[in-house]
Amino acid sequence: MNQPTEPKADKSGVRRHNLSLVLRTVHDAGETTRAAVAARVGLTRPAVSSLVEQLLDLGFLVESGKTFSGQAGRPGTVLKPADTGPAGLGVEINVDYVTVCVVDLTGTDRVRRTERLDNRGAGAPEVLARAAHIAAEVLDTASGHHLAPAGAGLALPGLVSGGTVRQAPNLGWHEADAEHLFGEALTALRPDTAGLALTSDNEANMAALAELWSGGLGDLRTFLHLTGEIGVGGAIVVHGELLRGAHGFAGEIGHMVVDAEGPRCRCGSRGCLEQYAGQAALLASAAAEGVPDLVRRAEAAEPRALAALAEAGRMLGRAVSGAVNLLDPEAVVLGGIYPRLMPWLAPALAEELAARVVSGLWTPDAGRLRPASAATDASRGAAALILHDVLADPLAYAPTATGA
Repeated sequence: MNQPTEPKADKSGVRRHNLSLVLRTVHDAGETTRAAVAARVGLTRPAVSSLVEQLLDLGFLVESGKTFSGQAGRPGTVLKPADTGPAGLGVEINVDYVTVCVVDLTGTDRVRRTERLDNRGAGAPEVLARAAHIAAEVLDTASGHHLAPAGAGLALPGLVSGGTVRQAPNLGWHEADAEHLFGEALTALRPDTAGLALTSDNEANMAALAELWSGGLGDLRTFLHLTGEIGVGGAIVVHGELLRGAHGFAGEIGHMVVDAEGPRCRCGSRGCLEQYAGQAALLASAAAEGVPDLVRRAEAAEPRALAALAEAGRMLGRAVSGAVNLLDPEAVVLGGIYPRLMPWLAPALAEELAARVVSGLWTPDAGRLRPASAATDASRGAAALILHDVLADPLAYAPTATGA
């Protein structure tokens, strides 16, 4: 009887994989040589040279003209990711602003625009049309830099799955088909974006991905990320991957109850964390007109501002300590408005963590409580998500097919 044989590996599939491997290696290095890539990926130098030539022809890589060598032998020409061609379009929609950015393959934020908009009370079609209008203008600028969107990532507040915002309490959205509405509006403004790949996720998840991929975490890969805006968003990263839960809704720490008898929340519950540590609640408690005003009042040691920040820190500590006991992260990263408020939030927060975390590892001097990097936000994470798709299969985003 003939024995079944294993199917032969498809040559074109292997080459696609190897193109991705080489492109990701150059991307991660920033600058490198063919020889260094070959040593890193375990392919022969002729094979790597062939792959590099194809990536150069497609416009994903460029040669800098200079040479260097980190090992014996002749110096090699430096390879870098191209700063033209495919780029990620990131769109963050929040309660009081919309941010749009374009990030190139080098990871550089090339175009960015934020508009302060009160999106409360406006329906999803109106808000997403506003966002599409901003995105269209940003893409006009990006095209002048010879950048074209490989796709668009939407960072959205609330529970997001399958391109739909299932619930966004602070916006009053329910079952909003966000990807469809945004794509339709953008195509009406820029017909060349018809069929543009769209992806979407909760804005806190996108901010956590931005911190993971381009923040200052070093080798840290398991952390809890909190984003302070009008509400409080949370994301959980475990070994470099988002922990999404059974339905994709994990991380809603802003609606963790910290006081069962507390004020009514828009979600329908009482005493949620965001009613104490969200931007709206914090500003109201401090009688501040905005975050800059709150910072000025805190710097001036105004008692009401200091009391509001200490209370927010305590409530954050209650919620975060429960999450730390449950999940055992290496660190807690605070983003959004929180980095600017860390000098006044952190003492009470750290005190709660030290008192409530059972491992004893969260003492105030342990360095586990960190501000998010200044350059990371949800829009950048959304753009980076698109670029990760490009790096995973560059041929799918090639301007012309040159054979796999």
